[in-house]
Formats: sequence, C-alpha cells, structure tokens
Amino acid sequence: MAGVLDSVNQRTQLVGENRLELLMFNLNGRQTFAINVFKIQEVLKLTSLTQMPHEHPAVCGVTHLRGRTVPIINLSMAIKMPAIKPTSDSTIIVTEYNRTVQGFLIGGVDRIVNMNWGDILPPPKGAGRNHYLTAITRYEDKLVEIIDVEKVLAEIVPYNTDISEDILDHEVLSNAVGRRVLIVDDSPVAIGQARSTVEKLGLEVVCATNGLEAHNMLKEWAEKGEIDSLLMVITDAEMPEMDGYMLTTAIRQDERLKDIYVVLHTSLSGSFNQAMVEKVGCDGFLSKFQPDELAVVVQDRLKSVSS
Repeated sequence: MAGVLDSVNQRTQLVGENRLELLMFNLNGRQTFAINVFKIQEVLKLTSLTQMPHEHPAVCGVTHLRGRTVPIINLSMAIKMPAIKPTSDSTIIVTEYNRTVQGFLIGGVDRIVNMNWGDILPPPKGAGRNHYLTAITRYEDKLVEIIDVEKVLAEIVPYNTDISEDILDHEVLSNAVGRRVLIVDDSPVAIGQARSTVEKLGLEVVCATNGLEAHNMLKEWAEKGEIDSLLMVITDAEMPEMDGYMLTTAIRQDERLKDIYVVLHTSLSGSFNQAMVEKVGCDGFLSKFQPDELAVVVQDRLKSVSS
C-alpha cells in the first residue's frame, strides 16, 4: 500500500460526485476503523523507532523516513483504548494533516473501499468512543468507525486560535457588524478552532456539521430573504451525507445561492485542493488550522463587500 498518493489523479474524479475512499484498518481488536485515503501518504512497516523524552504519552517515538523525522502516534492509546506495542513488524499509516506529517501506529490494514458520502453517517450520541469519531458507516455488514484525527492531533499538540495583532485591520472590521459566517465541518474540534477565530473578528458565526445540513440552512435563509447578511461559507471537504465539494456544486447550481462566497477550509494537501477549488467553483482554499490566514481571508472578503 506504499505510495497511496500515487493515484491522486484517479481519485480526484470522485470529487463533486459525493464519493470518497476509506482506508479500513484495525487497532487492538476486531473493530474496524477508517480514515480518508486523501490524507494518507503511504502505509508501511515500522522499521525503526527512537524514543524521545518529554513527549505526549501517545507518541511512542519518532522514525526517520525519506530524510525527515516523523513522530509516531499510538492511535489506539490516543483514542483511549489499550496501547499497541510497537514491534519491527508493526504497521504505520503516514498522513499529512494541517501541514504536518505524522505516522499512526495501527494493528493492521484491512482494505481500501470506495463509498458514497450519503452512506457516511454522524456517530450516534452517547457512544463510548463517540468522542473520537466524526462518522460511522457499514461495509459488508461491519460497523466502520471513522476517526476524528483532528481531535487526536489537537490533544497531542494544543492549537492556538489567537490572531496576530499586526494582521488585524480595525477599519475593515468595523464593517463586520450584522454580518454572519457559516462554518461547515463534521469535527467539533475544527468547528471550535474556526469559530473562535472568526468570532474574534466581530462576526456572527453559524455552524453546520455536514454539507446537507448547511445546504438546507442556506435554502431556508434564501426563502426568508436573509442571504444578504451572509458574508461567506467556510466549509470542510470531508463530511458525512454531503461533502464540501458537493455543497459548493449545489450552491453554484441554485440561482438564489450561486453568488455566495465559498472557501474550502481543510486539512487535505494544498496542491490537491487547489485543483479541486477550480473544478467545483470554490472562491478560495485555506489550509487548517492557521488563524492568521483565516483572519486575512475573512478581512479580504469584508473589504470586497464594503468597497
């Protein structure tokens, strides 16, 4: 499974079709977990592991991979399950999230499956590991739990939502009163990050947890004549029921909504997303989670509607 990203061109054809590919794997037991293939660089054996002092307990060490040092996270331990003991035969999933590369120690890989986002559902409330899931699905009668990797990483490396003072344009921000921003993301951590930063700019924030919920909100606002107060939509790419690409396509196809400013806000790799922005008609792409960059994008939008 090494070199998963070698087939990116083939997988980009899924974008706008409300489809995704999942890498399914196990940790300590029989339960099947998954993450989106788009975020995976490669899957390989853990050939070496160097212990590092003062690391988070879930970080079992670092490995050297193609000239760089990559932290290895014991994924089972990170989601409050029994830790996996690393060996020379252990499997790691090397991923890129939010401009950082890390490896996740797992029990073993099952397969890659192509699915429709309509079959990916929010996790049931009250489930034990619900805290670390963004979604669930079923494949061949097996329950598959999709891990909220952004939450895992946020607990290991705490995030900062502060905006640098030299970024702020207070004259522009005076135009924020009465404007709202719709943030769409299935990860509570990601919503919390973005919401905190945008609210510091003086804007009202409304949140949706998937593209379908956001689309229904927008249609309701259009029917009530409330679209004019919407400054922009900031949407994640990967979400249950309707992804961010499909949401953008639906917005562009609706005469009442087609002029809404849409920014893709995602932890997926920038080069891939830039191509997808052009394909589905987003107005911009923003990598998670960079509070200064988010503030600049919001302020630029405020400037354009105020001039």
